Amino acid sequence: MTMRRFVIERDIPAIGSADRAALQAAAKKSNEVLAALAPEVQWEHSYVAGDKTFCIYLAKDESVIRKHAEMSGFPATKITEVAKIIDPTTEAG
Repeated sequence: MTMRRFVIERDIPAIGSADRAALQAAAKKSNEVLAALAPEVQWEHSYVAGDKTFCIYLAKDESVIRKHAEMSGFPATKITEVAKIIDPTTEAG
């Protein structure tokens, strides 16, 4: 199965000030849903900032990300497929 990379923007009020226990509970819930949906979706990592998270996922398609959002209760406010990745080494060709 070909996996595509997505950025999922989630609007979650005050998530940036959540304590470690709250973030652990969120990760646990997400992991439980991911296990149920495997192997069609994988969570790479998330950036937590203010009232949003930006989650990086590998998935077969957008529909499985929406299913994860529905099952986990974490909103998928905006889903964007990543077309390409560049980094500082890109200039080397």
